[in-house]
Amino acid sequence: MSATRKKVLAISGSTRKHSSNHSLLTAIAGMTAEKLDIAIFGSIADLPHFDPDRNLENVPAEVANFRHRLADADGVIICTPEYAHGVPGSLKNAIDWTVSSSEFSNKPTVLITASSDGRFGHQALLETLRVIEAKDVDQLQLLIQFIKTKVDASGRITDEQTQAEVKQLMDIFVRCLT
Repeated sequence: MSATRKKVLAISGSTRKHSSNHSLLTAIAGMTAEKLDIAIFGSIADLPHFDPDRNLENVPAEVANFRHRLADADGVIICTPEYAHGVPGSLKNAIDWTVSSSEFSNKPTVLITASSDGRFGHQALLETLRVIEAKDVDQLQLLIQFIKTKVDASGRITDEQTQAEVKQLMDIFVRCLT
């Protein structure tokens, strides 16, 4: 069965090792293991600051690896908190490294904003993903507010409604990948 599973790169917008967003990605990987081969990207914090002078030539090794992993994936899942009503800087930086190289272009991309509030960062990131032509992002989005009350540290979704919403979103994502 593993030959038919789609390859997905999951990116946490949080740089904290034990973030709720990382726990949510772990839960999603577990619930979709029969259909998706989800690899969680190590850490966007390891990417250097975006430098347009090194964007196409002399690309930093960490950036080249990130781009390669995105290009090799059939789809992408981004799960992020909101910081100060915006997109976390490290996540925006990671995406900025892909604008001219187009790894997101026409690639099914899920956006889950999981935060205390999340509304502002979610809308800003949706717009960025639309501009870089991430595929199906308007139907592959979910805002989960008060995430710390809905996911535990072991990567288990503890809220029934959130569990159902994430399952429905992942079912749509699987269909978009085929």
